[in-house]
Amino acid sequence: QVQLVESGGGLVQPGGSLRLSCAVSVSIFSFNHMGWYRQAPGKERELVAGITGGGTTNYADSVKGRFTISRDIAKNTVGLQMNSLKPEDTAVYYCHVHKSGDGTEYWGKGTLVTVSS
Repeated sequence: QVQLVESGGGLVQPGGSLRLSCAVSVSIFSFNHMGWYRQAPGKERELVAGITGGGTTNYADSVKGRFTISRDIAKNTVGLQMNSLKPEDTAVYYCHVHKSGDGTEYWGKGTLVTVSS
């Protein structure tokens, strides 16, 4: 069973930064798409940032210019650098990986990010 374990969440003041990391138990080279989603209380889960196996990235409009997704194939990790955080970024952040060939996908259990003064 593939496991994804997120870390790096916590409480940060508005304007601050956090870096999330997702450790994947198998080689991420086999996945076509890796991403970070978030779900705020009372809202649907949404894609925050994604990266393809080829390194192409995409971001939600609300985080463009503030968040950066990255991957380390050697370490099997997916990172999310979050800068200039806002209270509306408060949510549980989930790591997700996907294989387009057979539709296999896996989710982490999430890490809570709270932006508050």
